[in-house]
Amino acid sequence: MSKKKLETLTYGIVGLGRFGYALAMELAKSGAELLVLDGDEEKVREMREYTENAFVVKTLDKKTLAETGIQNCDVAVVCIGEQIATSILTTLNLVSLGIPKVVSKANSAEHGEILAKLGAEVVYPERDMAIRLANRLETVRVLDFIQLSERLTISKLIVPEKLVGKTVVEADLRSRFGLNIIAIANGSKVMENVKPDYSFCKGDILFLSGSRDGLLNLSEWSEEQ
Repeated sequence: MSKKKLETLTYGIVGLGRFGYALAMELAKSGAELLVLDGDEEKVREMREYTENAFVVKTLDKKTLAETGIQNCDVAVVCIGEQIATSILTTLNLVSLGIPKVVSKANSAEHGEILAKLGAEVVYPERDMAIRLANRLETVRVLDFIQLSERLTISKLIVPEKLVGKTVVEADLRSRFGLNIIAIANGSKVMENVKPDYSFCKGDILFLSGSRDGLLNLSEWSEEQ
């Protein structure tokens, strides 16, 4: 894979397990340029419907990786969480090839700590999915939840009944719960610039940023009699 002149991000996916395959498919759907590597010929053959840069690779040593051209990618993602030794070695090789951003999947805190020390950005897919599910279960009205960091979350929820008829100023979500309104949707209408005198309507979907605790406090308050 040769480096494109256009300012378009290119992604290298190493490992087509459930996580790697799903990630590759989502990136392909978004129109991203992909390079994918796996030892399974059938999986690689399937991916060739979405990218011509799909290679069967039995070993992941530095020389073999370089031959695929993955060093020309802007981002490389190591999706080999279960085979810890292979995951660590592959991450080390990709970092040493000078790829600007290497992201590696980890399946334990210890595994993640090693990957981080090698210079990779670490992701924990199973843990993150569990956190999102737990938050959706804990806050009944929450439709979706994304944790961007330990302190910042983005959430999408149905407006609590207690807020219907109240203005943004009267609700005062920022002072009371530390939550900021990013946008409000109702049906096909989306309001991105929410004015202080806007009155919440039944059916409004709120997009909020703030802490997880703030979201939980709002949920508890909305359920109080």
